[in-house]
Amino acid sequence: MSDEANDNGPSADARNDDPADGWFPESVAASYDDPGGAANAPEVVTPAVDVLEDLADGGPVLEFAVGTGRIAAPLATRGVPVSGIELSEAMAARIGSKPGGDAVALTMGDMTSTRVDGAGEFSLVYLVFNTISNVTTQDGQVDVFGNAAAHLRPGGLFLIEVGVPDLRRLPPGQDTVPFTVAPDGHRGGYVGFDQYDVVTQEFSSNHVTVSPDGKGRFYRIPFRYAWPAEMDLMARIAGMRLKHRWAGWDRSEFTADSTTHVSVWEKV
Repeated sequence: MSDEANDNGPSADARNDDPADGWFPESVAASYDDPGGAANAPEVVTPAVDVLEDLADGGPVLEFAVGTGRIAAPLATRGVPVSGIELSEAMAARIGSKPGGDAVALTMGDMTSTRVDGAGEFSLVYLVFNTISNVTTQDGQVDVFGNAAAHLRPGGLFLIEVGVPDLRRLPPGQDTVPFTVAPDGHRGGYVGFDQYDVVTQEFSSNHVTVSPDGKGRFYRIPFRYAWPAEMDLMARIAGMRLKHRWAGWDRSEFTADSTTHVSVWEKV
């Protein structure tokens, strides 16, 4: 599981970042949509938008942590009524520049508690790309499920895309799993690794970038992991039940070897 930001973290001068933007200030937002980011590739975005459009079934949708509109804007271009909640002003400032972005109804706030116009009428609420893990307490994650349910009409759907905790790769005594080692060919490069605390279910994604002149940059962002079964219980507390669980946006079968899951719960 790597974090929601691009793998090498902040790219701009962080001294002018607004603390209110949390872990996604201007220094992160500035490079979040870079073409080199794997999450921005059309072969990643298009299947996600296809599934979300299908699940929306013509109704209005709400994205929690809408970010720069990576998913919301292309979904809006298909005629789907899209709203979004976002905490970071720096991230949200990018939405309007994307095709379809001006059609996204944006509300600034925290996805654990913020209500938007039309609450109770949405056909789909979704939260993608590991972002549920940005909420670093169990209580907070339960609140996310509760807030999603409060926005859904009866029979509405809540979708989460997130990685499966990579704990099977931890031998006794080890707490760290690398996810990227990428030399740049010029005596520099990038290393990314996750560090887990299996007692608290907290973990961090850590990003080390070294330039060819030997200068290094270290970026660390905290998360909380939750197993699919724990999320099913959170959904049950919020009045929802599991409808689908896939290994990815291709709707392939979720198995013991799956590294991610796309789960969909229905409001009962």
